[in-house]
Amino acid sequence: MEKFLPTTVDNTYSGNMLAFYVFIMLTVMTTFRSLAHILLPDGGAKSIATIDVDVEGGDAIVAMFAYWGLSQLILAVLYILSIVRYKSLIPLMYLTMVVEYTLRFVIGLAKPMEHSGTAPGEVANVVLPLLTLIMLLLSLQEKPTQS
Repeated sequence: MEKFLPTTVDNTYSGNMLAFYVFIMLTVMTTFRSLAHILLPDGGAKSIATIDVDVEGGDAIVAMFAYWGLSQLILAVLYILSIVRYKSLIPLMYLTMVVEYTLRFVIGLAKPMEHSGTAPGEVANVVLPLLTLIMLLLSLQEKPTQS
C-alpha cells in the first residue's frame, strides 16, 4: 500500500524507468485526446470515433464527448503534476489508468456503440488495460541499488 499511498509524497520515483517513460507517453496521449474532445466541433465523435452525430440527439452526443474530454483533462493535469513534481504518485496514477481502461473495456462490451468504422478508442480499449497493468507492475519494482 505504501507504493500507492506513500507517507511522504515527493518527487522520487523508484520504479522501472520504462514505466516512467511510458507514463509520459500516456499522459501526452491523454492530454491531446482530452483537448480534441473539448475543442473539435464534433468533439471527435464523428471525425475520430466514427459515430454518426447527424441524427436527432446528435448535439447531446457531441456535448457528452466534450464533458468526457473535461474529465480526461483533469486526469491529464494530475498525471502531469505527477511527472513534474510528485513522481512518488506514479504507481497510484497507473492504478487509476488500469481501472479506467479496464472499466472502459467492460462498459464497451456491456453498452456497445454503433460506429461506421473502427474507432481508435476501440483498439485502445483492448490494448491499454494490459499495457497499463504491465507498466503498473514495472512502476512497483525497485531499482537495483548499486554497490
